[in-house]
This record gives sequence, C-alpha cells and structure tokens, in this order.
Amino acid sequence: MKRNGSERLFLRAQKFIPGGVNSPVRAFKAVGGTPVFIQIADGSWLMDVDGNTFIDYVASWGPLIFGHAHPQIIEAVQIQAERGTSYGAPIEAEIGLAEKVVYAVPSIEKVRMVNSGTEAVMSAIRLARGATGREKIVKFEGCYHGHGDSLLVKAGSGLASLGIPDCPGIVADLAAKTLTLPYNDAEKVRQLFDREGKEVACLIVEPVAGNMGVVPPKPGFLQTLREVTRSAGALLIFDEVITGFRVALGGAQELYGIDPDLTCLGKIIGGGLPVGAYGGKSHLMDQVSPSGSVYQAGTLSGNPLAMAAGNTTLDMLSQPGLYDLLDRKTEILCEGLRNNVQELGIPAQFNRVGSMFSMFFTDREVIDFESVKTSDTELFKRYFNALLEEGVYIAPSPFEAGFVSVVHTDQDIERTIEASKRALKKAKE
Repeated sequence: MKRNGSERLFLRAQKFIPGGVNSPVRAFKAVGGTPVFIQIADGSWLMDVDGNTFIDYVASWGPLIFGHAHPQIIEAVQIQAERGTSYGAPIEAEIGLAEKVVYAVPSIEKVRMVNSGTEAVMSAIRLARGATGREKIVKFEGCYHGHGDSLLVKAGSGLASLGIPDCPGIVADLAAKTLTLPYNDAEKVRQLFDREGKEVACLIVEPVAGNMGVVPPKPGFLQTLREVTRSAGALLIFDEVITGFRVALGGAQELYGIDPDLTCLGKIIGGGLPVGAYGGKSHLMDQVSPSGSVYQAGTLSGNPLAMAAGNTTLDMLSQPGLYDLLDRKTEILCEGLRNNVQELGIPAQFNRVGSMFSMFFTDREVIDFESVKTSDTELFKRYFNALLEEGVYIAPSPFEAGFVSVVHTDQDIERTIEASKRALKKAKE
C-alpha cells in the first residue's frame, strides 16, 4: 500500500499545525505510522491521496449514519448554498429541525442549536449551574464530553488514546468542582449523593459510553442516576452527542426509558456538518437568553447549511425499519468478528448497542474505564495497521467506538470479516 502522499502531507502539516492535525486522535500516535489523508469519500468507502480505498467504520466519529456524500443530503446542501451559506439571522429551516428534534427525543420540549457537541455540553452545564444556583458537577471516568475545562478531568477519547491523565491549563478550583465516579457503579453514585448531593448542580453521563469504546449501562444504572439526582434537586444531563439518533430515533433515553432533564446532541442532527444542540424541559430552557439570564450565543448557530442537511437527515431517519436494519447489519459484522477471535484463540470482548460496537483485546468483561484499560493495546496497534493494509478503516485508538451505516452492504461486511481474520493472524505473529 502506497503512503507517499500521506507522508508528504503530514510532514508539511507539522510545520504549520500542532502535531500536524486539527484533532489529536487523527495523529495516529496510539497506533504508530502516518495518518491517512483522505481525498474523497462515497457511501461506506474512503479514498486517500495515494489512491488507497478503505471500508469506513469511523463515519466521521459516528454521525454519518447514511454514509458519505449521500445524494439527498448533498442536494439539500447545494440548494441552500446557492441561496447563501450564512446569514447570522433566523431562518425557517432551524424551526423545522427544532420541531423534528422535539418530536423525536422524549425529554426535549425546547432546543437550542449550537455548533458542536462540546459547545452543547458547556452550555447545558452552565444552564444547570444557573438553574440550581450550585457549582459542583458529577461525571464518570472514561466519559468524554468535549474539551471544556471541567470536563477533561479523567476523560476518555483522545486523552485516553494519548495517555494524558490530566490536562495542563485547567484551573485547579474549577477541577475541584468536578467530582468523578466509576461508570456503572450505582453504589458509589448513591454514596456520593448522600454526602454531597445538595451541592451538586448536575450529573452528566454518556448513557452508553462511547469514548472509551462502547460500554453499555448495567441494568438499573441509569435509573439510579435519575433517582438520586431528582432526590437531591440536581439535574441529570444525558450526553447523547454519539447516541442521539444513532441507537434509536429518540436516542438512548428512548432505548432505556429514562427521562433526563437536559440532553446534548451532536453532528448527526446536521447530517455530519458542524452542529450541536442542547434541549430539555421548557422551564429550564426558558432560562436561556434571551428568554432568561443564562447567556449563550453563536454567530453560526442554526446556520443554513447544517439546518438543510439536518432536516433531510432526520426525515430519512424516520423511515420505518431503519434502526432494525442497522441492528441486523451490525450484529452480522460483530458475529463474524467474534468467530474470528474464537477460532484464532485470541482473548477478546465485544460490546454493542445498536450500530455502535467495540472489540476489546482482553479476557475481562468490559464494564467501566478500569476494565477497558486491561485491553492489550500493543495487539490492537498491530491489528489496526494490518487491517488498514487490508483496506478497512477503524478508529486509530483502542478507546473509540466503531459505527455501521445504512449504506454498508452485505459485501462490505463480508469483506471486513475476511480482512479482519487475516489482520488478526498477522497481529498475533
């Protein structure tokens, strides 16, 4: 496989961009080698600048549920682009998208559009602090909620991939107001809220952890979070930046039957374009400026291109049977991958929720960040690079999720299973 073009571009990028990338995991530090520079993508496929093609299971880190360059989404963006790309003024399309989000997500009565998942989470936490008059927040080890200062304490995603335990630049007083707990440990949640519940503004959680690989909630865990926050007068925030519209039309809260106070959503509601949102009950959202005094603003919030793509995407996601189709595709893929490791005698665990999946190279059940860290990262590194040579692109980190899209064909999945077996054999050597 030729890499000359990517190597040349990476050398050039490092002269002008920190680490040569604009988001850390892309640098391939967890897996070694040179990042793949993409030239074009279509459906379930990527092509790099050297002409190598890959079946893609990163899907822009989740939002491309209809794959790359879907004709209907592209058409919607093109039509809007001809009318203007940004106005900094209200448009009808943002009302339409807000209506669709409210109708789909059980707990949301009003929603504010922003520009990223990070911005959505930062805004939701500010609202929680403003609404409760409290300062402390609770999060879980290994859950990543964007790069806001409070939220980088014991976070997953890129920090886990790069082995960064704590991030310099975070004010100590702010970090002290962030309380962390092991994911899936309901008893420790209860103990913390017994001690400090009346000082807690909010508890934020990925209802299905997707930034330390896929880690589903244990039965009763999310119900405990709902109970203790309600009892303490704290808000429960679901970070559904990954799971929203991915695991079900109404997100993980529909799947598990939990009603959070606030919900954060990500790029999937914009068809993969830069967009995010936070929403919840009207009495909370009406405290956001200009209705209330909790200030949040953004020039590109509700921008026309993302709203056009988002309206089209959410219409497509409403098709009957779509999530059943995604579930079947992902189950076939995971079953094939599971058969491979069993046949080769490689210890591995598989976690899956809907079209999100992870394979961990460990013999321990993966239920939290501590068990995630038992994974054989050196084996993953060899497996990743062997799989890339086979033409399959997964996240360049053992601590990230994989995603199946509607447009992954039976042939794509069959080819992936076969490629994975060959890659595992190489990695095992």
